[in-house]
Formats: sequence, C-alpha cells, structure tokens
Amino acid sequence: MNGSELAAKSVLTGWRARLHQIIYEADTPAGKLFDAVLMSAILLSVLCVMLDSVAWISVEYGGALYAAEWFFTILFTIEYALRLMCVARPLKYATSFFGIVDLLAIVPAYIDLFLPGGRYLLIVRVLRVLRIFRTFKLFEYLDEGMYIVQALRASRKKISIFLATVMTAVVVLGSLMYLVENGENGFTSIPRSIYWAIVTLTTVGYGDIAPKTTLGMGLASVIMIMGYGMIAVPTGIVTVEMVQAASSRKSTQVCPSCAAEGHDTDALYCKSCGVKLN
Repeated sequence: MNGSELAAKSVLTGWRARLHQIIYEADTPAGKLFDAVLMSAILLSVLCVMLDSVAWISVEYGGALYAAEWFFTILFTIEYALRLMCVARPLKYATSFFGIVDLLAIVPAYIDLFLPGGRYLLIVRVLRVLRIFRTFKLFEYLDEGMYIVQALRASRKKISIFLATVMTAVVVLGSLMYLVENGENGFTSIPRSIYWAIVTLTTVGYGDIAPKTTLGMGLASVIMIMGYGMIAVPTGIVTVEMVQAASSRKSTQVCPSCAAEGHDTDALYCKSCGVKLN
C-alpha cells in the first residue's frame, strides 16, 4: 500500500472528522470552547482533590467532594473515549504523552474502589493543563517550551556524561573527607561523607555536617569553589542546544490519524504515520 492509499484510508470523515476538529484543534470557535471548558473542569477537579486532603474540609464536605470527584472522573472517561474514537489510530494516541496523562487522570478513581486513598493520585490531572498552550494559541510560550524539550533531548548524552563525572567526583571527595576527618565531626561513614560532598558541591550547604580540622576545611573550600564551576557546565550545554533548536519552528497541527504533534509549519503530511494533514 503506497502513501496516497494509506492517506485516503486513514483520513477521518463524517462525524469523526468533525469531532476531531472540536477535540484536538483549537482553530475553530467550537474547538476553543471545548478546550476552555475542559481546562475549567481539570482545575476544578484538582481543587476538589486538594480540598479533600484537608481534614476539617473532608469531615464537613467529604460527601460532596467525593461526588464531585466521580462526576469529573466520569466526564474525563467519556472525553478519553471520544479522543480514541476520533483518531484513525487510537493505540498511537493512547501511548503518546498526552494519551498516557489522560488515562492516568481517570485510573486512580477506579483504583480507589479497591485501594482506599488511591483517589489522591488524581492530582496528576493538573498535568493536563499543559494543553492550555495549544488551546489559547500561546505560540510564543509553546515555541519556547518546545525549544527547551528539544534542547534537553539533544543534550541528554552530554549531561549524562557530566552527571557521571560529578558522581565520581563526590565519591572520591567524600571518601577523602572521611579519611581526613578520621571518621569524626559527623563524617562517621563514607556514604555520609559522600552525602556531605553532594550538599557542598551543589552549594546547598545544609550545615548539618561540617569539617573541623584545618585540612578538612581546606578540602571543603576547594569543593565549594568547584561547585560554582560545575553549575555553569550543564547550563552552557543546554543553552547551546536551545540556540540550535530555535532555528526551527513547529506548528500546533494535530494528525487526524495518530494524534502526533510537533510538525513543521510547512508540513503537508504527518511525520509519524504519513497521513495528509488538514
């Protein structure tokens, strides 16, 4: 089957196409209204979960909050089902980032039927507010967010090597401090000394452990200075990648087949499944 046949077979028609425009797109008045109502429901449902965790509110209004939680759960369950129905490849959407978040937004309520307290996991619904960037066409902020994501992905290997180097350094420095302080002044073990090295190198400085010997204080001074230098390294790595990521812009077009996002502004076909974009 060639690309044109796949596109002809996968493009939505009829009520599914109209439903896709309302649920996934924010260019139409109906789509923007749907997303605005959805955002309000998400925020209200998160507020209910937060209020239910307050003891006196739970005692006074526990029944009403419980009913509200189930109202939003049923509402989001129906919405999730509709999202699966109005894409040509439901499994593709279900395994995407937003697909997983949407599922996690409703599963805890059903878990609570068998495991009391599981409904407090519904706080994950707040992640769905990320849709607001596409809903209200905040292109400026959406682009910046995409630049950060692209930069982090591109620099993950460099940052991984950097973190491995830092972990090696804190193990060596922590062990050295354990020897210098001779197991005293709070440095009672190598793991505890490594903990001190991490706190010192990251410039957090809790102060719960501190060297007392002259050599120990000298070593601590060196670690503190190293900490300031190391903070700049990952910042520089990500900054370079962000500059490169900023050279390419992405649209908010959602594929009607697999619900993939992040297409180029001039893209005619989905980069994931090859279906023609609207």
